[in-house]
Amino acid sequence: MRSTPYAARLSVLMRRHRLLLGAVGLFVTTLGVSAQRGPGPGPGPGNGPQPVAGLTLAQQQAFGDGVRAFGRDYTVADGLGPVFNDESCAECHRGGGDTNRTVTRFGRREADGFDTLAHLGGSLIQARGIGPITTVDGTHDFAGEDVPADATVRARRKSQPLFGLGFVDAVPDDTFRAIADEQQAADPATAGRVSLVFDHTVGADVVGRFGWKAQVPTLREFAGDALLNEMGITSPGFRDEICPQGNCDALAFNPAPALNDDGRDAEALTDFMRMLAAPGRGATNDDTARGEIVFGQIGCASCHRPSLTTGPSPVRALDHAVFFPYSDFLLHDMGTLGDGISQAAADGREMRTQPLWGLRLLTRYLHDGSAATIEEAVRRHDGQGRTARERFDALSDADRALLLAFLRSL
Repeated sequence: MRSTPYAARLSVLMRRHRLLLGAVGLFVTTLGVSAQRGPGPGPGPGNGPQPVAGLTLAQQQAFGDGVRAFGRDYTVADGLGPVFNDESCAECHRGGGDTNRTVTRFGRREADGFDTLAHLGGSLIQARGIGPITTVDGTHDFAGEDVPADATVRARRKSQPLFGLGFVDAVPDDTFRAIADEQQAADPATAGRVSLVFDHTVGADVVGRFGWKAQVPTLREFAGDALLNEMGITSPGFRDEICPQGNCDALAFNPAPALNDDGRDAEALTDFMRMLAAPGRGATNDDTARGEIVFGQIGCASCHRPSLTTGPSPVRALDHAVFFPYSDFLLHDMGTLGDGISQAAADGREMRTQPLWGLRLLTRYLHDGSAATIEEAVRRHDGQGRTARERFDALSDADRALLLAFLRSL
């Protein structure tokens, strides 16, 4: 094991770190509310969805309605399908967390850009169908979709945890723009950029912050999009059924052609995600504190930004709250770690910085779940993340162990 080249400086930084943590604690107290950062299991598999603290009675009721909508198993009579990926939100987001379930996206890389192959069912595969349906016009068998032969790009996307997303939703757009400007001034080579996407609710471009490509701007859009694309449930914001494998003529046999959700389920799911608690921090000690310093020293914190502050919110816990997602929610060029899919504002090499809070609750890592360990995930970083990866590789065994101890505490 070789010696650490900055051992003396690390000791000084540790003392400064303790002073800084004290100052941050006073700052948070002044603000009056913050997301939980101390030890605690947080929401996740086996623990059940937990709401943020301090909800009013009306908000508690709304969260309860959201839990029921989140766990609802849709049927064909409810409007499920005719092609879909699962019957329930809870199947892919157990307890409000994640699972290792993946979906498939595809497309075709052209000389002048990326073709989603929408006429062939792209870019998202709905892997299941409701089966044969008979009407007065005949019978049609709704089968799950396949990646067509014309596709040159195929990618897997892992389900993501939902906990704490209300905090992210409550961050003003200008905060993300300011972070992007700050990164550009500090180091243009690794600077991220905001994802501008169209918000159907306000009829204008706003900052995207959800999804692997930051392609979704708000939790309300998130809820309606997921209902349609994962379960085939139409709602006021997403009225058009998915054409199975791009064949819109097949919708003549759709057994539930009317609007499937009048908006109540979409709104309940929005409330559920908005008020779902952030993950509590795992156990911490001197090693995790030292590991967080190493995390900053090798450049991880420039993209995996430790804390953000929300704007005004009617939910007390979300109102001007400091929270700790360890993400800037910006798009970064990740080189070979990109999934090749262009989506919304992101090109095939760009991915949104994945939040690290709740990392200890995961069992697979990266956008496709292809990494079995945190260390493997770090070593797969490329593009704008390559320098941090190279610094990670250059760490002494002792410092690398400290860094991994910190990451496993999140």
